[in-house]
Amino acid sequence: MNKDLTVGKPAAVLWKYALPLLGGVLFQQLYSIADSFVAGKFISDHALAAVGNAYEVTLIYFAVAFGCNMGTSIVTSSLFGAKRMSELKTEISTSFCASALVCAALMLAGFFAMQPLLALINTPREILADSMLYLQIYTAGLPFVFFYNIATGVFAALGDSKTPFYFLAASSVANIAMDIWFVRGLAMGVAGVAWATFLCQGASCVVSLAVLARRIRAIHCGRSPFFSAALLKKTLAIGIPSMLQQIFVSVGNIAVQSVVNSFGPVVIAGYSAGIKLNNFAVTSFVTVGNGISNYTAQNMGAGETRRVRQGYRAGVLMILCVALPFILCYQLLPGSLVGLFLQDAGSGALRVGTELLRIISPFYCVVVLKLVADGVLRGSGKMAPFMLTTFVDLALRVAFAFILSPLLGETGIWLAWPLGWGVSAALSTVFYARGVWLPARTETSKTDRI
Repeated sequence: MNKDLTVGKPAAVLWKYALPLLGGVLFQQLYSIADSFVAGKFISDHALAAVGNAYEVTLIYFAVAFGCNMGTSIVTSSLFGAKRMSELKTEISTSFCASALVCAALMLAGFFAMQPLLALINTPREILADSMLYLQIYTAGLPFVFFYNIATGVFAALGDSKTPFYFLAASSVANIAMDIWFVRGLAMGVAGVAWATFLCQGASCVVSLAVLARRIRAIHCGRSPFFSAALLKKTLAIGIPSMLQQIFVSVGNIAVQSVVNSFGPVVIAGYSAGIKLNNFAVTSFVTVGNGISNYTAQNMGAGETRRVRQGYRAGVLMILCVALPFILCYQLLPGSLVGLFLQDAGSGALRVGTELLRIISPFYCVVVLKLVADGVLRGSGKMAPFMLTTFVDLALRVAFAFILSPLLGETGIWLAWPLGWGVSAALSTVFYARGVWLPARTETSKTDRI
């Protein structure tokens, strides 16, 4: 059901809206975690390293799909908050057309560039073939990834966070079963892991599109144009910076992966396991931040800037509540969690993954401040400061990884995370506190100050 986020107590509205998003992202993370778990447990540590190495490249694909998702979602949220339903329907069809073209171009580039890219990041010869195989199958399934992201972006914009949760829950559980069947039952190796993801994402995409089509037909507003250049421009104004933000993060991760790869397959396997668990936590926080962007967009569309401030405070508390269990688990049980991905529980890879989690997880509290402020900035369309904070995080994280690793070994790579997070979080918080997200007509209003 569609949900108006401009009415009701902000904290209660955000909790009800964000909880299904959190549940959905937990299941979404099961896709990549299941791939790594099955590869590491039922094939080999080298297979785990190959899947983890390929995963960093797939994040570029996800970055572009995420930009399409956020551009569509923020503009649709604003139109929904302003009750401009005819334009809303046009925005959705316009976004699907543009995303199809972007997806086709990315697939073409992906097939031609994946081998040079894997060579560029120093992929060891032992895992190169499996990394290539995983990427080829994943790239073939990109249309499913793109159209599913657009569909979920529209559901989120309409205030419906439950429907995407149901899709993710079903497809993630199916993915785990198919991973195990293809690898253990059919002995397909890394290809089995990739094909399981391909098929489950495809089924989830088809079902979500069918439900969305029925939902849109139920909006009665007369005849709407199928395409609008003006709306596409607005979508690109949000989508391109969001895409670039994620690409910056992905490129940064790939650069860090190249440093990790220089330490050999054991460190790669430990990093692959540890970083999956880290991404599980951080993606949960990011999802709530994305929800705050939709909440902000709807309320800004309705002219409710006070509710945005209230939502910011509620969002900080909400993500802190989500972060605390991750911090406790990664501090108290890192070895047990990393060991889930490895065949040899006493391997050097276990030590690497454990150290990674223990160093970076206490700083999740810092990430919380950044992501909530970024959610408000993006939801209000202030993309320049949003992009700046992301670029600072990326630049510092990569720079310190290269600087510290020769001095401290792989430990120096892990220390780069909190350094980047700290500076970028400070910048995001300052931008929010100074009110750069406010429209010009309310920016000097005494009643609207912090």
